[in-house]
Amino acid sequence: MIGWWRRRSQATRLEWYVRGSFYGQLTLSPVLIGFLVQLEVSRTALGVVVAGFVVHTVVCLLLVHAGIGSYLGLRPRPTGLILAGGALTAAGLALGFLAYPHATPGRPDGPATAILIVLVVTYVTALCAAVRPRVVLAVVVGSCLFSTVTSSAGAAIALGALLVPIIGAYRVSLWMLGVVRELDRARHVQAGLAVAEERLRFARDLHDVVGRTLSVVALKSELAAQLARRGREEAVAEMLEVRRIAQDSLTELRAVVGGYRAADLDVELAGARALLASAGIECRVIGDGGALPPELQGTLGWVVREGTTNLLRHSEARTCVVTLRTGADAVTLTMTNNGVPASGKIVFGGGLIGLTERITALGGTVTAVRTPPDGFQLLVSLPLLSPAPAVVA
Repeated sequence: MIGWWRRRSQATRLEWYVRGSFYGQLTLSPVLIGFLVQLEVSRTALGVVVAGFVVHTVVCLLLVHAGIGSYLGLRPRPTGLILAGGALTAAGLALGFLAYPHATPGRPDGPATAILIVLVVTYVTALCAAVRPRVVLAVVVGSCLFSTVTSSAGAAIALGALLVPIIGAYRVSLWMLGVVRELDRARHVQAGLAVAEERLRFARDLHDVVGRTLSVVALKSELAAQLARRGREEAVAEMLEVRRIAQDSLTELRAVVGGYRAADLDVELAGARALLASAGIECRVIGDGGALPPELQGTLGWVVREGTTNLLRHSEARTCVVTLRTGADAVTLTMTNNGVPASGKIVFGGGLIGLTERITALGGTVTAVRTPPDGFQLLVSLPLLSPAPAVVA
């Protein structure tokens, strides 16, 4: 149970806490009425009163459920449930005064007054999640005036003293829930924007290199075609120039791709910490790779970049630990984070597949496993001495 709760996001936990607070208070109403009035009437009358409160409570629970969804913008305002709850509240008040015909004004401790207070508190608690505060306050004022007429000023004061803190507490809880959900959505949007920005940068660099060269190749090829139609020998020189331009373009393209894939380890670690911190994720780095060869630093920097991207896109992480250990013949980099559902098989996407191919080509290994209760671990191991290239006969 604890592991299941830890796997939920912060926004989901807070939402369930708020809903549980509403539901818990509402479900106590029939029990409370049973204790308040059980000594005043017969079992039959008590059963009728409690049954009416159960129906009223069920409608209020549905109103709370729909009202929270409406407050969060997930569904329209539950007008039907609001009217149904109000009608049942009025009917319950009438039933209470019919069940206790001896109740008279001036008895704030009477059972009819107790029924009035519990019914109104239950309905207003459910209502404050579905409508604006000024509407709830208008209902509170009307209820207090009604209580003054039917019971006493003391009952009205007690009712107001109950309702005002309840309304304030639940409206603040709903406001906090809305803020946390908005921050959660912003974190996901920020992660997507970070990935999109990197793709845009690479696309822009690729366009600058290839677009210009292809334009020149097109012009040179058209000129060579025109010269060939006229039987001019300059066509050969133009085609040789096209070949040279294409070869230069290929060299530039490889440099762009190599610059994208190669990454300085310290720079990538600093960038990962800053990016994760901006997304509300605490990142801790253990170890130092400053003494590693540049080739290994570039490869491990790419691992950090890919691991950070996956963490932001596929988890609800709150913490991340990057551990770098250098042994006698190998170096290992481990990225561990929480916020990953425990169910489901780990599927390597395009990024992890490319990472595995690159690491395998260097004689290393890539391992991705789930860690209890809700963690994920990416472990990359690279030999300090690169394997000798194969000799082709």
